Amino acid sequence: MKMRYATQTTIFLTCKVIFRSSLSCFSSVDFITPTPKFKIYLFGHKHVLLMATTRSGSSFVGEFFNQHGENMFYLFEPLWHVERFLLSPAGARNTSVSSVYRDVLQKLFLCDFSDLEKFISPPPQQHVTTDLFSRGSSVSLCDDPVCTPVIKHVYERYHCKNRQCGPLNFTLASESCLSKKYHTIKSVRVIHLDTLKPFVEDPRMDVRIIQLIRDPRAVLASRMVAFPSFYEKWKAWAQDGQVPEDDVEMKKFKERCDHLRVSAELGLSQPSWLKHRYMLVRYEDIARYPMQKAEEMYKFTGIPFSSQAREWILKNTHTTRKVTGLYSTLKNSSEQSEKWRFSIPFILVQVV
Repeated sequence: MKMRYATQTTIFLTCKVIFRSSLSCFSSVDFITPTPKFKIYLFGHKHVLLMATTRSGSSFVGEFFNQHGENMFYLFEPLWHVERFLLSPAGARNTSVSSVYRDVLQKLFLCDFSDLEKFISPPPQQHVTTDLFSRGSSVSLCDDPVCTPVIKHVYERYHCKNRQCGPLNFTLASESCLSKKYHTIKSVRVIHLDTLKPFVEDPRMDVRIIQLIRDPRAVLASRMVAFPSFYEKWKAWAQDGQVPEDDVEMKKFKERCDHLRVSAELGLSQPSWLKHRYMLVRYEDIARYPMQKAEEMYKFTGIPFSSQAREWILKNTHTTRKVTGLYSTLKNSSEQSEKWRFSIPFILVQVV
């Protein structure tokens, strides 16, 4: 197949050294400026960003894609490292957080971990790390060939859940990523949809954005349980029966809601760059009708709804046993969506 480029492309030297996959050279194209209505996708690959906020059910929904099977490469919150760095004194000089997030995501979707490595502490040695956040939440990073033999006396901070693996080798992770047609990243750190325009328009990718939203009262109730030390003020307000709406914490919460609203309105307005590329989904609907909503999301992305994903959903959304763990993805999903009503003080419900 012949491809015409509007500008000359640059091929990285890593093509002939690091990667053995025949796809690697194409994934390492620096940038291609497309002519109007001209797109070049990487061999039919699909790229899905699950965009959410903390405690909105995104870990649960992310598993719908993580459990797809051998053709899926899934990453769980890779921007955690970027956020920690940008909030540190060393990263304080960075003014455009959203653009940094976007650029790192763009590289990750193209199976390039080099930008992410810059934000991991301690720095990876020869592209190997023991500190990738929540590695065990990604089937791809704990499966062959990325799962290497355990190294004696080497402690991995975020280890795989179902098998023992050695430290994460990003070169192997890149090769695994390149070998898979479908790539999904789950992140609660991307809040400005408009900043993703250059990323969505990248001709090397076929991007779909799923924005997951949840009743803010349920989000608050969940956060108060998950992060109690950060919500002492809210508990005090509930006891006093008065909530100062001009308080900094209250303003921050309202600001987050405003960001969600602005992004949702933009996505639903379907500007040309987002046409057929944006989907808004409510957690409450997914909790009540998990299989139906999973089918809708898969249809939207253009990724086949695998039997493995179906089986996982059936097994993990109708459990009758008591579930523990703040980040558990095993749920009686229909009950879970209404659980907040019994845990949050009514005065806070009224304010939110």
